[in-house]
Amino acid sequence: MASKKNKIKEIREKKELTQEGVAKKAGISANYYAKIERGTINTSIEKATKIAKALGVEVSDIFPS
Repeated sequence: MASKKNKIKEIREKKELTQEGVAKKAGISANYYAKIERGTINTSIEKATKIAKALGVEVSDIFPS
């Protein structure tokens, strides 16, 4: 099972997006986004929703099943 951080990274890489690009679309800093992707910090549902939207997926898609 993929972890949350790996799922977000997997989706981002599959869509050939950069961390900076996703962060900009989500309205957060690239540094903050990188920490979320690495799993060094947790984020709010609000920010997770913005990240999912920036990735073009449902919020449930970025969490492991």
